Amino acid sequence: MEESRSKIRINNRIWIDESDLEESFIRSAGPGGQNVNKVSTAVQLRFYAVRAGLPDEVLARLVTLAGQRATKDGEVLIEANRFRTQERNRQDARERMVALIAKAAEPPPPPRRKTRPTKGSIERRLKEKSGRSGVKKLRGKVQGD
Repeated sequence: MEESRSKIRINNRIWIDESDLEESFIRSAGPGGQNVNKVSTAVQLRFYAVRAGLPDEVLARLVTLAGQRATKDGEVLIEANRFRTQERNRQDARERMVALIAKAAEPPPPPRRKTRPTKGSIERRLKEKSGRSGVKKLRGKVQGD
């Protein structure tokens, strides 16, 4: 019998298992008044990117995009403490993780192809330069008659 695990959709090609995410709740430094000292409302979401089965190029871009949030073991760590409730912080952390993976799944833009300026644009630029030069020459000291 197949185990029914819930999956999170990133895009049409990429889905991640809930089992590749681990959440831990910590005390928040954000909004919450006195409640902040008593209740662990902040969420630390750990995504095990290496074992999630992402394509190699997506994994490489994810680690690059994550920057300091990525560990040497290929895990991505997101902390969410913007909101006062644990559930809203949990939802925020998941949304940010999905957005990060979706951005990594986008192929990079093709490299820029160098082009030469047209003959007309070169002529216009030189004409404008000579016009500017003439204006600046006229700004010299006024000579008396």
